[in-house]
Amino acid sequence: MFDSVPEYPYRDSDLPDGAPVPHALLAPVLGLLGSWHGRGRGGYPTIDGEFAYAQEVTFRHDGRPFLRYEARAWLLGDDDAPLRPAARESGWWRLQPDGRVEALITQPTGIAEIAVGQAAGGTIDLATDSVALTPTAKKVEGTRRRYTLTDDGTLTFEHDLAAVGQPLQHHLSAWLRLKAA
Repeated sequence: MFDSVPEYPYRDSDLPDGAPVPHALLAPVLGLLGSWHGRGRGGYPTIDGEFAYAQEVTFRHDGRPFLRYEARAWLLGDDDAPLRPAARESGWWRLQPDGRVEALITQPTGIAEIAVGQAAGGTIDLATDSVALTPTAKKVEGTRRRYTLTDDGTLTFEHDLAAVGQPLQHHLSAWLRLKAA
């Protein structure tokens, strides 16, 4: 019964052969395609002190007008060695004709976020539209995420967070470089 199943004919854009042409609506975010790696700093009133972390963010497409988004981070010790995994999330960014972005972002900690925003001039600015939480998830009321492609090829990331009774405020900053293919 399953012997005649055809091979899947589509590949993500980061594969070398047979990559699909990006959909025209992806034009404002084409510079994001690929895997980005770098370091950042974070803090929050409910966390004791600031922390250093490493981050990897990947954007892919399959020819349709949305990006597949994956991010993971790990905490770094004073010696710059990895201590343990930190945040992890995945989702989809849907691009609209006017440069508007609708993003669905999920985390294994029981948080699902819908964010909306705009992609223009090398910056993507997303703010929470709604949040769904599992019964045991940390209470998150909202976020704001800004991704900016700089002239020197750096992707900067700023993340503001409103959670566990705290107002929306700075949580994370990172500076990422595109990983060589």
